[in-house]
Amino acid sequence: MKNFSFIVFQPCILNSYSVFREFIGWVEHVLVMSVKALILKVEDVMVESVVTIDAEVPVMKAVKIMNEHEIGCLVVTRRGKAVGIITERDLLKRVIGKSKNPNRTKVREIMTKPLIAGQPEMDLEDATRLMFHKKIKKLPVVENGRLLGLITLTDVARFQPQMIKILKKLSNHVAPPKRIEKVMNYYVC
Repeated sequence: MKNFSFIVFQPCILNSYSVFREFIGWVEHVLVMSVKALILKVEDVMVESVVTIDAEVPVMKAVKIMNEHEIGCLVVTRRGKAVGIITERDLLKRVIGKSKNPNRTKVREIMTKPLIAGQPEMDLEDATRLMFHKKIKKLPVVENGRLLGLITLTDVARFQPQMIKILKKLSNHVAPPKRIEKVMNYYVC
């Protein structure tokens, strides 16, 4: 009788098993799609309207542009290609700190180079990790030599609450750049 019942119920068991496998496959697909949807890319967060300046322009013009737009950096270009970045820190350390004349000093002389850049399809977490390891807080987004946008650690901290956990974790393993401690303390800690 046991053999007979096994034979009778075997198709039901197999059918249930295949339905179960199909259900598990669907759940797995939904989970993978949900996780992919949660993974933010740099292009999801970046600012697309980036103010640039030519490398051959005097630093004083850069200061005026930064003040006019109330921004802390300019991406430096040469023949339309992004080649560096100039930040408030660069102005303080390399112009004011060294008593250089901002009307005679060219942007190319004080810009940070080579340009460390991200790509639009880069995971936001990878971009954040790159900024931590390179000790920068502004990351231009470039594709095929063309400037597409800019992302900052402040943007990351403001934009995505999950990134705060990542920033905390990173700061436990890698010391954050000194110049972003205020941002970390305000948004993260």
